[in-house]
Amino acid sequence: MSTWLTAIVYNSARMQLRKRQRRIHVSLDEPIGEEQELTASDSLTDGRPSPEDEYRESELHARVRGFVTQLSPTLRKTFELRAFDGLSINEAARILGVPTATVKARLARARAKLRRLMGRRPTHSVVRFRPA
Repeated sequence: MSTWLTAIVYNSARMQLRKRQRRIHVSLDEPIGEEQELTASDSLTDGRPSPEDEYRESELHARVRGFVTQLSPTLRKTFELRAFDGLSINEAARILGVPTATVKARLARARAKLRRLMGRRPTHSVVRFRPA
């Protein structure tokens, strides 16, 4: 009988220890790691854009694509290679068979025309598009 009772007490104590280990609480504001610069809440944040940001970017992308169709074929092709396909100026120049200075000039004209078409003042931020 004592062996049976000892086993019950032993198992009950082990169950209590297991439960206690699961109940560890960590403050989200408490510094973690060796450098103690980051908090737990910093490590939990998602660095990806929010759905609203993604929607806003896709709307802008669609709007710019609509205005790009109004550009001349040479300006449109140059702008698409650079902005939408993500090619460098050298790569675009090689594909178009023109000097890099020509690509730069066409890009400047295309951007100026797009600004006029969109009816907006120029901004200092650069919009980068991901290839579709």
